[in-house]
Amino acid sequence: MTEDLDALAKDLDREYVFHSWSAQAGLDLPVIAGGSGAVVWDHAGNRMLDFSSQLVNVNIGHQHPAVVAAIREQADELATIGPATANLARGRAAQRILDKAPDGFAKVFFTNGGADAIENAIRMARLHTGRDTVLSTYRSYHGNTGAAIVATGDWRRMPNQFARGHVHFFGPFLYRTEFWATTPEEESERALQHLERVIQSEGPSAIAALLLESIPGTAGIMLPPPGYLAGVRALADKYGIVLILDEVMAGFGRTGRWFAFQGYDVVPDLITFAKGVNSGYVPVGGVIISPEISATFDDRVFPGGLTYSGHPLAAASIIAAIDAMESEGIVDNARRVGEDAIGPGLAALAEKHPLIGEVRGEGVFWALDLVTDRESREPVGADVIGRLKKELTSRGLLPFAAENRIHVVPPCVVTDGEVQEAMSIYDEALTRVEGDLA
Repeated sequence: MTEDLDALAKDLDREYVFHSWSAQAGLDLPVIAGGSGAVVWDHAGNRMLDFSSQLVNVNIGHQHPAVVAAIREQADELATIGPATANLARGRAAQRILDKAPDGFAKVFFTNGGADAIENAIRMARLHTGRDTVLSTYRSYHGNTGAAIVATGDWRRMPNQFARGHVHFFGPFLYRTEFWATTPEEESERALQHLERVIQSEGPSAIAALLLESIPGTAGIMLPPPGYLAGVRALADKYGIVLILDEVMAGFGRTGRWFAFQGYDVVPDLITFAKGVNSGYVPVGGVIISPEISATFDDRVFPGGLTYSGHPLAAASIIAAIDAMESEGIVDNARRVGEDAIGPGLAALAEKHPLIGEVRGEGVFWALDLVTDRESREPVGADVIGRLKKELTSRGLLPFAAENRIHVVPPCVVTDGEVQEAMSIYDEALTRVEGDLA
């Protein structure tokens, strides 16, 4: 009977569901029926380690009882209410978020997810400055709505360029440097020089915002080199540009800090969030707003809104998630497990497997950059990644793959034992694929 449910789920999915970022014919997706912590399973009870955190969002793990209970209790009390009301859960959720932000942030604007958080942050920056242009990096992903997808740097931007006023530049990435740098310090200095020349060439008086992922996620988990984010802040101040840091993927524990930028001596003007704030138990996102930008709209209408902004079920899940992450030391666990288990485990794999060109990351936010040759650093092709995904899945690990990389991004609650189990699976899968390629 359980196998029948798995077959039924696949049949219904193939027949009726249209999937994102996919050619629809031939999809053969894993069935997920339940989960707990860092583990998921199908209807037949076949267990898989979730080292994707789905789309790098289930930071608190699957089915955390406190978050599930909070949603249930809120549904019993008030299942929905419009944004043009005051609601206790919404206010408390905003308060919890601001408690984790740097001192001085004023308000939270709630959205339905990360992409529309980016949309509204851009809108705020344009209205606040009276300027139009938004600068963002080529190696980035900011979401799949109008301005967010055009702000994105990767291939998904190209069929979707319907928004105005976007200019891209190269951010720092020493492993594949655009600046002929040989040290992190050189990469930072030259990337900042490049950015300032782009600002000057586009015209500072036309630029509303600099939009950066604090740590680019889908683009490769590229940690900023020393001084880079602080240097971007200085350039934003020099030219009167709003600095937006996208913390949708990197925020709320993923790096072992509440916000990724807190490790890089920088404070932005606007912070976008989603994903880890409640681990996606109910769709939600938002913008954390500085006092200066918030004051722009004290006596001026903000021309933006969503039917489900600050939805009470989402708000209740945020409160419960942040409280549980704090009381259970979940953010500290992400930091510790990254330092003690994931980082050393991946370094050992890199020593053994020539497919791995570089390991980079922190907390529960890591990438294996896979190459055909370590000297040339040529990325492996989609065929290699496809084989590796198949090998990992068949061994009971749900992977996150992007371009030539496997991202190692388990929930923040992952245990040392689960990491050790995952490292064995990565080892076996890499050994098999390397053997096939020999």
